[in-house]
Parts: sequence; structure tokens; C-alpha cells
Amino acid sequence: MTSRQIQQKTRRVAFLGLLFALAILLSFIEGLVPPLPMMPPGVKLGLANIVTMYCLVLLDFRAALTVTALKGLFAFLTRGAVAAAMSLGGSVLSLLVMALVWRLTKKRCSMLTMGLTGGFFHNMGQLCVSVLILKTTAAFYYLPVLAVAGLVMGFITGVTLQVLMPHIGRLQQDLGPPAGRRR
Repeated sequence: MTSRQIQQKTRRVAFLGLLFALAILLSFIEGLVPPLPMMPPGVKLGLANIVTMYCLVLLDFRAALTVTALKGLFAFLTRGAVAAAMSLGGSVLSLLVMALVWRLTKKRCSMLTMGLTGGFFHNMGQLCVSVLILKTTAAFYYLPVLAVAGLVMGFITGVTLQVLMPHIGRLQQDLGPPAGRRR
């Protein structure tokens, strides 16, 4: 391995570490926001998913999967096995479907589409995990609430990333790419 390749790998690992830290910070900030009136129980904005979408769109699937796995590990270490299972169930399904949409549209879909897709399937993944944990299909009665909430929150995260994209692009130009895209 050449010195340049080592430098690129080191830069990529450091950049992914920063993105993971940003995802954790966004989750923390989200936790500080009190539930809005008339908000269904358990519904959150999902701000950390902005980082996952960024990784998928501007880096690659591997980077997005790495951040997703680290978020699940963090949930396990700070909140336990059930939280980790819920986190990974939602995040992995969301990531897989977003990656499929991104690939099928030849990387031409909007961040809004990515947000809507991610928000909806994140909630569906968590719902499926809850059915497995509770060992009852009664959790599916919550499906309409979670479907609407996923779309609303996905809209918010998608629009947020869309607004941030020009600024992220300028920042990336200043810093340079972490280690190139792998696709």
C-alpha cells in the first residue's frame, strides 16, 4: 500500500468518525426537544438520518452502512439491546431501500424523495422489530400512525438535507473528498 493510499484511508476513517459524531450530536439535540402537542408516542424527527442520507448520496453505501452500524452500537451501549435492535431494524431497512431507490433512479432522485423513502421505511423496520420483540402482531395497529409520521419526518429531513447540500458542497470543496467514491 502506498503512502497516498494510507493517507486516503486515514482521511476516510477520520471523516466517517466526524460524521458519526455529527449523527450522535443530532440525536442528542433531538432528544432535548420536548414532544410536540398531539405528536404520537415514540415519533422523533430522525435528524441523524440526514447524516446517513449524506453518506449514501455523496460518499457511498459502505460509508452509510458504517455510520448506521455505529449508531446501532451507540444505542446498544447507551440504551440497551432493545434500543439497538429498534435502531438497527429501522436504519438498515431504511438504508437498503434508499440505496435501491438511489440506484434505480440512476442517482437522480431528490433529497426529498430520499427523505420520504427513508422516513417511511425506517418506521416500518422498527415496527417489524417491535412485532418480533413483543411476539404479537398487535403492533401493526400502529402502522397508519407510523406511516404518516415517517412521511412527515422524512419530508423534514429530506428538505433539510436539500437546503444544506450547497453548503456541504462548498465545505467539501474546501476540505477535498475523504477518499473518493466507491461505487
